[in-house]
Amino acid sequence: MQLEFNCLADIKGRVAESPVYDERTKRLYFVDILNRTIYGLELSSDARGSWSFESEVCSIGLCASGALVVALRHSIILFDPESERRVDFCRVEEEDAPTRLNDGRVGPDGAFWVGSMDDRPQKQPIAALYRVDPSGRVERKVEGLVTSNGLAWTADGEVMFHSDTRGPWIDRWRFDRESGAISERARFATLDDTIGRPDGGSCDAEGFYWSAGVSAGRLNRFAPDGSVADSFTLPVPAPTMPCFGGEDFRTLYLTSLTEGRAPELLANATCAGGLLAAESPVAGFPSWRFLDI
Repeated sequence: MQLEFNCLADIKGRVAESPVYDERTKRLYFVDILNRTIYGLELSSDARGSWSFESEVCSIGLCASGALVVALRHSIILFDPESERRVDFCRVEEEDAPTRLNDGRVGPDGAFWVGSMDDRPQKQPIAALYRVDPSGRVERKVEGLVTSNGLAWTADGEVMFHSDTRGPWIDRWRFDRESGAISERARFATLDDTIGRPDGGSCDAEGFYWSAGVSAGRLNRFAPDGSVADSFTLPVPAPTMPCFGGEDFRTLYLTSLTEGRAPELLANATCAGGLLAAESPVAGFPSWRFLDI
């Protein structure tokens, strides 16, 4: 299996993250967390829009209405890129908390799942994973995390993957797509800096889990039994999250970061801190949507 990545948006971001493909508009959205910006790339024309916010833009998901559900530093908003209308939706953590929100994704239950991370230099396991339902109710689902990450579900919506980048581990949960209940937690993989600490993740249509190995410049594809089926060397030193999109969901998109990386690592990197794309040998599937209507 081979992957040949091309640069789609060389924004030179600090922490480009959370790519999601909207099959209705043929637009690929992603964020630069620390530069507080959402980007929208028109795949048919390469036209690019951007929207700035007052705090870190930590992750995004698609809404049934066509808007985006957006995790800011401590709160969730709904944002319509067409009208630029925003609605303050709910607060997840207290304003003075030493954590901030991080990786988030809409689940098969129509809720927005989002985790937090200790935002201090000396990080401790004080973060959590939350479920935000369409009524605005916030439920804490997993505690004792350092950097919550890697949310993804299998195509049937019955298995959820979740990681702690600082663990560094990936867990597998049984998922009830009607209620959003999670159960039968099991350690799926334990990683290191060489194979790549797990950042963002995505599932393909075959039930394999793709993990951005942020510390190793690798993209790892895990089989359902937790073994590494494929490991790809990338043209960027610190990938952050893959997602599937494009025609028949046969394009693999990938974001990366530059924050905290040595200049010599970035000097010869293609599209570091931007958005890359490769033709995928396996298909993905559409993202679920937040049930905001």
